Amino acid sequence: MAVSSASPADVFDAACPSRRALEVISGKWVPLVLPALAQGPLRNNELLRRLDGISQKMMTQTLRDLERHGLVRREDLRTVPPHVRYHLTELGRSLNVALEALDRWAERHHGQLDAAARRHDAAAARRT
Repeated sequence: MAVSSASPADVFDAACPSRRALEVISGKWVPLVLPALAQGPLRNNELLRRLDGISQKMMTQTLRDLERHGLVRREDLRTVPPHVRYHLTELGRSLNVALEALDRWAERHHGQLDAAARRHDAAAARRT
């Protein structure tokens, strides 16, 4: 069995392919769209209602990018007027597992993050 001479991936190296994966999954709305779809297929307007604050343009861009990278599958329901549903792919479901852990962390620590920001802002205001 031959041993690969390629060095292991290093996310800190600008040429590392995992950097692109991190760019895809770190979009502002990705950590919200994927868990919403994990509950079952949704149409665009259902996603818009579920994700308070996202514009139609940003929703469209996010879904297209997720579809392009194999995380979401677009299903044309072939109706008049046109209706489309979005589903998580197997790859999207696997990513959602990691996002669920991040969501639990945020729920546990949001108060600490806010308190730290208030302390920092107060200290910065005293320095000026």
